Amino acid sequence: MCETCGCGKPDDFKIHDPHHNHHEHSHEHEGPAHPHTHKHDAHEHYHEHEHDGHKHSHPHVHGHPHDHDHHGHHDHHEKKEIPLNIDILSENNRLAERNRGYFEGKEVLCLNLVSSPGSGKTSILEKTIQALVSKRKIFVIEGDQQTARDADRIEKSGAPAIQINTGNGCHLDANMIQLALKKLPVENHSVLFIENVGNLVCPAMFDLGEKKRVVVISVTEGDDKPIKYPYMFQSSDLCIINKTDLLPYVDFSVETAKRYAQQLNPKLEFILMSAKTGEGMKEWYDWLEKQL
Repeated sequence: MCETCGCGKPDDFKIHDPHHNHHEHSHEHEGPAHPHTHKHDAHEHYHEHEHDGHKHSHPHVHGHPHDHDHHGHHDHHEKKEIPLNIDILSENNRLAERNRGYFEGKEVLCLNLVSSPGSGKTSILEKTIQALVSKRKIFVIEGDQQTARDADRIEKSGAPAIQINTGNGCHLDANMIQLALKKLPVENHSVLFIENVGNLVCPAMFDLGEKKRVVVISVTEGDDKPIKYPYMFQSSDLCIINKTDLLPYVDFSVETAKRYAQQLNPKLEFILMSAKTGEGMKEWYDWLEKQL
């Protein structure tokens, strides 16, 4: 289970390699396989095993006495102190820095695209690939809970892509990206787009090693998105307001959305866009060139 938001399990994701007929889990163990989740530094961890067709989970606590002594007597008055000042994102941040070093060494521009479901990230990527792939090599890592539909769409647009299915997980993390990079041959001086799982909450907390974070919202979602999901907008570098062709038909104020977002992040840039009509795509391409 994710220690931050409680979603999924740390090894409950799959990476689909479109050039092979199999997928793999996140890691392997030597010896008999057994699912488990660890929490170190005096936290509980749970070992699971199957017995008579049923799964059992046994909690253990490291670094502190157990609730019973060796004589079988329980001491219900014993007090325990469990430190809470542990950075539960420290391992992710360490791996993210390793990813960032990898990108910098290969001079790869890595962008993390985040949004709620249905904002139009994949459509924007399709148009971007079709417009720019003749000038610069583009690679894509797709994140969804299930299916490889988006990776298939990206491949048809002309860019190599790999799909990460997070299962019950609601975000990508740095470890998933690191493992995906072993299967996706990202070339030097290229652009890597990471299309995160559709969610404005948890992906905001997980650094993947990207250079820039791009949050995409659509005019069908409501202009109060920034104040409802503040950390996503605080941690982003660019906000794309997509589906502007629908503005005449929805109750959405561009100025209100921008005002809310700039209250949280005065440095946040904006591009108004319609992936369907092409409005704002040139501004998006120009922004990409500046990052390169």
